[in-house]
Amino acid sequence: MRSCLILLAMTCLNWIGGATASWAQAPLTAAGHLDVIALKAAGFEPLFNGKDLQGWRSLNGNGQYKVEDGAIVGYGENINANTFLCTEETFKDFELAFEFRFLDRAGNSGLMFRANQRPGKDGRPDPDGRVFGYQCEHDQNHPRSWTAGLYDEARRGWLFPRQGDKEAEQKFTAQGQQLFRWEDWNVITIRCAGNHIETWLNGEQRVDFLDQDEKDATYRGFIGLQVHNGPSCRVAWRNLYLKVLHEE
Repeated sequence: MRSCLILLAMTCLNWIGGATASWAQAPLTAAGHLDVIALKAAGFEPLFNGKDLQGWRSLNGNGQYKVEDGAIVGYGENINANTFLCTEETFKDFELAFEFRFLDRAGNSGLMFRANQRPGKDGRPDPDGRVFGYQCEHDQNHPRSWTAGLYDEARRGWLFPRQGDKEAEQKFTAQGQQLFRWEDWNVITIRCAGNHIETWLNGEQRVDFLDQDEKDATYRGFIGLQVHNGPSCRVAWRNLYLKVLHEE
């Protein structure tokens, strides 16, 4: 018991120190799930209260969301457009940790971050505007297995791995097939600092990307949970915790 407490204390101290390298060894329980105690000790705050969808809003398609057993479940049939459950709050530089799983593998999904909505034709905010921006991929396709890859939704497409780089794509697939748990929760972490974006899947780094596109690099936006368009989708997220790195 004493050794377990010492190990937990060391984990919390590493996270409180804020070293980027600590994300390569994300705080996991013995079962490989997210260590919420260590997150809270490091100053992370919940994005989801585990009870209802207060602080979130649904945008774009007809996908649906509900709270079930302390998790947000995204689901739907004959989904007419990509649908996003989005935080009302926006974030700039942050570290985000959460758990994700497929409840079935019928549909694709992802988690948007620093996301925004396209304005109306008059340039004013449009409540129905298309959601766009960075997305941490949730890939239901085992032969590809690009979960925790970096996609630019409704804009540039794949950013990491770089689409068309066959060697990079093959390595990314091989790593994803080894890491992803198809029948259990997966721990995904995202770190945004300026134009530097990193992701980790179950403790191993997946993305290390510098967005040097002056036109499309985005520095602030909301978090969004995607139900992808198509015949069916059923996915779940839980234990969404975020720590702001620094604000203006």
